[in-house]
Amino acid sequence: MADPDTKAVSEAEPRPQFARPHRSLVHRLSADDAFASLRSGPRGLTQAEAARRLREFGPNSVQKIRREPAVVRLAKEFVQFFSLILWGAAALAFFAEWSAPGQGMARIGYALVVVILVSGTFSFWQEFRVERTLAALQKLIPPHAQALRDGVMLQLAAEELVVGDVILLEQGDSVPADCRLVDASRLRINNATVTGESLSKTRDARSSDAEDLLQARNILFAGTFVDAGRGTALVFATGETTEFGRIAHLTQISGEGASPLRRELAHLSRLIAALAIGIGVLFLAVGIAIDLPFWQDFIFSIGIIVAMVPEGLLPTLTLALVLAAQRMAKRNVLIRHLPSVEALGSTTVICTDKTGTLTENRMEVRELLLGLRHWQAASIVGRPDIADSQRDLFLGAACCHDLKEAERSGRHVTLGDPMEIALRNMAQAVVPGIPSPDRSDEIAFDSDRMRQSVVCESGTGRTLYCKGAPERVLPLCRQIFDSGKLQLLDEARREAIVRAQESMAARGLRVLAFASRDLPVPIEHSALEESLVFQGLVGLEDPPRAEVPEAMRQCRQAGIKVIMVTGDHPNTAVAIARQIGMVESAEPVVVTGARMRESSDAELQLLLDATEIVFARVAADQKLRIVQALQKKGHMVAVTGDGVNDAPALKAANIGVAMGIAGTDVAKQAADVVLLDDNFASIVNGVEEGRAIFQNIRKFLTYVLVHNVAELVPYLAFALFRIPLPLTPIQALSVDMGTDSLTALGLGAERPDPQVMRLRPRRPNERLLNLPLALRAYLFLGVIEAAASMAAYFFVLMLGGWKYGQTLAWNDPLYLRATTACLSAIIVMQIVNVFLCRSSVRSVFAMRPFDNPLIVWGVALELGLLLLIAYTPIGNSLLGTAVVPNALWLLLAPLSFGMLLLEELRKWLVRRRLDESARRNWR
Repeated sequence: MADPDTKAVSEAEPRPQFARPHRSLVHRLSADDAFASLRSGPRGLTQAEAARRLREFGPNSVQKIRREPAVVRLAKEFVQFFSLILWGAAALAFFAEWSAPGQGMARIGYALVVVILVSGTFSFWQEFRVERTLAALQKLIPPHAQALRDGVMLQLAAEELVVGDVILLEQGDSVPADCRLVDASRLRINNATVTGESLSKTRDARSSDAEDLLQARNILFAGTFVDAGRGTALVFATGETTEFGRIAHLTQISGEGASPLRRELAHLSRLIAALAIGIGVLFLAVGIAIDLPFWQDFIFSIGIIVAMVPEGLLPTLTLALVLAAQRMAKRNVLIRHLPSVEALGSTTVICTDKTGTLTENRMEVRELLLGLRHWQAASIVGRPDIADSQRDLFLGAACCHDLKEAERSGRHVTLGDPMEIALRNMAQAVVPGIPSPDRSDEIAFDSDRMRQSVVCESGTGRTLYCKGAPERVLPLCRQIFDSGKLQLLDEARREAIVRAQESMAARGLRVLAFASRDLPVPIEHSALEESLVFQGLVGLEDPPRAEVPEAMRQCRQAGIKVIMVTGDHPNTAVAIARQIGMVESAEPVVVTGARMRESSDAELQLLLDATEIVFARVAADQKLRIVQALQKKGHMVAVTGDGVNDAPALKAANIGVAMGIAGTDVAKQAADVVLLDDNFASIVNGVEEGRAIFQNIRKFLTYVLVHNVAELVPYLAFALFRIPLPLTPIQALSVDMGTDSLTALGLGAERPDPQVMRLRPRRPNERLLNLPLALRAYLFLGVIEAAASMAAYFFVLMLGGWKYGQTLAWNDPLYLRATTACLSAIIVMQIVNVFLCRSSVRSVFAMRPFDNPLIVWGVALELGLLLLIAYTPIGNSLLGTAVVPNALWLLLAPLSFGMLLLEELRKWLVRRRLDESARRNWR
């Protein structure tokens, strides 16, 4: 009996606060101790205690990280640096229109506002990724659960579950929280959404000594599914403290750095904007110094900004990326975020799964060991002597499985593990019409036993058929069926079987052992798997996809490193890697998940220096660590995945690639790219398209910058030489946003160059606007086009009798014709320029002019708009133009031809230098 004083003191003490058991220990406790640690019991919690815990620990749901309202985020897109420059120019245009009406400045302002809205909206749509990912995650949490409260079974909303609740789970249910089983009956759980394992696992209520909670037999995780049986479980973690919640949280906070394209555009925007503002302010000061009228000087400064800033760049880029994404979709690569089109082309490392990505995910039986004799699978089909002598092996393959038959889209299909489908198909091919005996008992497969046994009834009695890992089946065998008779399974025969198993595994085959036993009556269930007769080994292969070896060759040629990350056995992984050409050396580096757990981050980074490396027996959540280690080494990483647990790695990678067929919704939402055919070769197709888009962006950037120079020079001439302004701001904007739009888009949609996959990945710090591009655009093609436009301007002025120093009103017919001539010259020269910009090296005459329909249609559009601008009242009114003299076209023809000849000469010199360099390297 307790001391009364002690009891009184105990009752006077405050009640200890509820504490959750440590996640790493709960599976080691007995059921009673687990109840005690959570202050619960077999009757569950009281309603009052459950309500208190719900207030203390919060609902059983994955909470979103608090984010700014969508309206605020949308507004921020319109105040980025590039947008602020355009806002400023638009505001100045509206102010100029208010102060000096009738000069068309309002139209410039409206056009600039449209550019800002289009660019900002495009960027805003990229920000919904996390919200969509969370929505997909939430769908995996069941809306209701059966829980005991005060001993009464209640149907509760899943969000109302708390730590300490006792829940009931049955076949078809999804698990609503992390829980510890306290009772189970033939319970099997599919953990694919958390661990990535496709096979369901047997679970029971016994205490477990597993070091890893994910491997504990008595633990169920939120978001997993009950494949069979039923059980009662004690909730020990809810919401964000569950394994599922941890994955969801990682998915939200995993780094999502800006794509290379976004970084380059930001740099380019700052560079061009700074240049435009600098020149605008400089010449505003010059205008003041030389006593230009203020409004004339002000309009001139706005014109400088409009001329220097490529307003059509971002909209054209967006459309070019859309077209590239459409081309990639035809090659089974679905782009979810447009900047990923180019980012995929920057990839330096691809971390890829094996099953279904490098292989067909279609198991086939290749080899058999029947007794002690080795056979190729194809050689035993149609051999009744073999079928009869090894009948028990084929009966075991035909009935020892968990396959289901179903009707899908009006046709009969078999659902289940591809390995079991292959085994059954093999048995039916060898023994046509093989029966499928009635199953009366079963010992299910699980990861600890690594075998499955079924008891089947037939006219001659009951027979047990067993299949599983050879190292787990062979020790149970006492005899071997070989050469048509039973023999003792002695040590020599066991060693021969082990050698055969290792030989099959070394060839990349998955090896299973088969055994059987005629059962006496009666027999205890626990004694079923004793004194078995060894029947043989079966070697199965998941064939590599036919396209993958060529894709691997292209990756090597393109300087892209491919790393296999798989849960398979190291021997199988290396064998497949050799078959597809990923591994060519005698001793590749093989890193297992166990080794990764023992390695520091620095050690992992050093391991990744290996030329050929394979990760085997790796848990899916270890991908995140591999991705981060590669990124620390400066790599652009693409990673494939299909499960919920792959989501953090997919999001953290520079390019997340989800499987379209086998992938979960969560994986697809977290990824940048979805492979519609789950094929590794499609990733390589995407890389090729991504590399092409970077080159194409440079092409249309060159094209745009050339006419920017031609638009800038008239303003410089206006300021320096005191001549009438040769090109008005609205006319300059009409080139950016009108005449050049479709031709620029055509350059952005050029097909990949045949040589693009023979180049090394571009350097991470390589600029979109590099020195060769700037020199060619600004100081060569731009100067030629500017000279032609000024020649056309002065030609019309002189033809109309203008004298130097003469002032012309803004609505003077001669002035209108002259500015129209300048604008027309720019448009005509840009028609020639679009063909010149298709390549910085190859001759125009070496390329077919009509194989890019967008360029052809773009040229037609330019000609049509030129006629509209110069010869129609609407065009004259909108842009302040007038009909030009016919003699102008006779001038522009030789000027255009001259531009073509000069660029062809430059390309010839470049090709000659490259050829000489190649010859020197060859010698």
